Parts: sequence; C-alpha cells; structure tokens
Amino acid sequence: MNDILNQNIVLVLNRHWQAINIRTPADAFCQLATNSATALDIELGAGAEALRPVTWAEWLTLPVRPQDRSVRTVRGVVRVPTVIVAVNYARVPRRRPKLSARTIRERDGNRCQYTGRLLRPGEGSLDHVLPRSRGGADSWENLVWAAKDVNQRKADRLPHEAGLQLLAVPRAPQEMPVTAYLRNPHAIAEWKLFLTE
Repeated sequence: MNDILNQNIVLVLNRHWQAINIRTPADAFCQLATNSATALDIELGAGAEALRPVTWAEWLTLPVRPQDRSVRTVRGVVRVPTVIVAVNYARVPRRRPKLSARTIRERDGNRCQYTGRLLRPGEGSLDHVLPRSRGGADSWENLVWAAKDVNQRKADRLPHEAGLQLLAVPRAPQEMPVTAYLRNPHAIAEWKLFLTE
C-alpha cells in the first residue's frame, strides 16, 4: 500500500487557493511536516462542502474515513491528503504548451496554413516551413499544420519555391497559467472544487 506514496494524487494550491501543481503524498507529507503547507480537510456533502486547513500535528490525529487513501507508518495509519495549500507561495506559474503535432494543429485551428482549408482527422500533417534538410528546426516558428497533399507537393522546398504562401507567420502561443494544464486523471472528487475541466 505504500506505493501510493509515489503517485501524483495530491493537488497543490498557492496561498490564494489557486491550483498550481500536482505532487505525490511523499512530497506533501514533507511540505506538511516542515510547515510550508497545510492540508485541507475536505468534507463533501449533499450540496455543501466543508473545507478546513489543518496543520501537520492535527493531520496526524485525524481519523481515516472509508473513502480516504491512507498509509501505514510507525505512528499508525495516516490519511493521505488530496489537497494541500503552500502557505508561503502566492504566484501562479505560467508556461507554454509543449511543442507537438497536437499543439501545432490546435494553434493552427486544424486548418492548412497554405490553403486555409479546414482539415478532417487524418488529412493534415506537420510541415517544416524551412525544411529540415536545409537546417529547419522543430520550433513553433518553423512548424505549421498543412494538408498532406500540400505538404507532399511542397516536399523539401521553401513555400515560395513550391508556389505556396503562408496565410500567417507561425508564432509560439502565449504562456498560460499552469492551472489551465492541470488535469484530474484519477477523478479525485475534492479536486473538482479547484480545477475547471
């Protein structure tokens, strides 16, 4: 049961109760024990929620309810928190989405960046504006979503050499609050109070 200590199942909030990260129970216990975080004792009820910040000393004394995950320690069974608050941290970190075919397709609205045609699944692919054979990089500024037939016609040429023109200059998307990227893959009910999906 102690393998639960290494699963990413604890949502971390900043001191303004905004979601900023996901951690393991082992990390959460360390933060609680050093007083850099408090745990939230959350009671989900019929239409009403009770949220109460709890220090590490008090957390160790809380009873383990049937719905709670827990770990066995030398001091006995300890409930695993689902949400903790980093009491000294106020920021919401920002980041850019990871560069991938999916994020390029999303950035370009699933449209061919040479023809403007809306593409169905399987009709598009990544195109390097400056081909890799000519030193083109895998970057936001050099990748676009293109129809497969257009991409094949362009081949290892520059757009103007293939009689094509980009509809817009490709750019990196703006950084967004990390909260926008946090997901609840384990369907933890208490997280739904803090995440929008």
